Amino acid sequence: MTRAAHVVVASNRAAAGVYDDTTGPVIAAWLDERGWRPTVTVVPDGDPVGHALRAAIESGAAVVITTGGTGVSPTDRTPEQTRPLLDIELPGIAEQIRRVGTAHTPLSVLSRGIAGVAGGSLIVNLPGSSGGVRDGLDVLGPLLDHLVDQIHGGDHGRPD
Repeated sequence: MTRAAHVVVASNRAAAGVYDDTTGPVIAAWLDERGWRPTVTVVPDGDPVGHALRAAIESGAAVVITTGGTGVSPTDRTPEQTRPLLDIELPGIAEQIRRVGTAHTPLSVLSRGIAGVAGGSLIVNLPGSSGGVRDGLDVLGPLLDHLVDQIHGGDHGRPD
């Protein structure tokens, strides 16, 4: 099994160089600490997110985490770019990310992020805020390796 991971940052302003993205590097460092080889791509919201997701899947990334584009503004389209690619949706992951987030801010319920499996890739949409990213990574921490193992045909052992 590959340990390649991809982070897709959906941000019109970061893609245009208006400011530096801060969430992508946090996710990449988190993955790196767990033995994954992450790459980060920063793209504008909308169709470019879908193109970046397809490229990550085609490259063989076992894990693809997005950040940004999950809210309700007119340009927030990450879930719409993700859903058509999924073979299996994992609603419990997205629900838990929102649930954990509500301990920090009631705004977490506005995230429309989804999670699922596309081919051999786990895809998880995280919010574009640093707090939302931390909450999402806290949820993924105990699940990630077990889930990726299952996607690639591993046995049904229980995570520690």
